[in-house]
Amino acid sequence: MKRIIVALTVMILSMSTTVAQEWQTDIFTAKEMAAKENKPIILVFQGSDWCAPCIKLDREIWSTDTFKKYAAENYVMLKADFPRRKKNALSEAQTKANALLAEKYNKQGYFPFVVVLDANGKVLGENSYKKTTPENYIKELNAFTK
Repeated sequence: MKRIIVALTVMILSMSTTVAQEWQTDIFTAKEMAAKENKPIILVFQGSDWCAPCIKLDREIWSTDTFKKYAAENYVMLKADFPRRKKNALSEAQTKANALLAEKYNKQGYFPFVVVLDANGKVLGENSYKKTTPENYIKELNAFTK
C-alpha cells in the first residue's frame, strides 16, 4: 500500500512540473480565455506535415521549455493547422473553422504565419519563422502588445 501511495505521489509531482503547451483550436474559446485572463492571443497558421519552416518554428520556438513556460503565463495559444496528409486530416468542422480564420487573418496564405490578437480579435502584429532564440521571439511578440 505504501508503495502505491509513493508511486502515485511521484507521478503527480512529476506531472505538475511538466510544462505543457495548451493549444486552442477554437477562436471563440481563445477570445473568452484572453478576455478573462487579460492575455493576447497568438494565432499560428501552420502546415504541420508539409511546411518545413512551420516545422522548424515548432521545434525551435513553440516546443521549447522556455517558450512553453512563458506562453502558459502570458498568452492564449491558438493553432490553425492545414495538414495535407490523409493520416493527419482534421475533422470537417475544424477544417472549416481554420479556413474561416485564414479568410480573416491570413488572406495571403502565408505559412507559417503568426498573428498577435487582442481579446476582441483585433490584429496587433504579425510575424513568421525566423532563425532566433525563444527569448528573442518572445520579445518580438511582446513588442506588438505594448
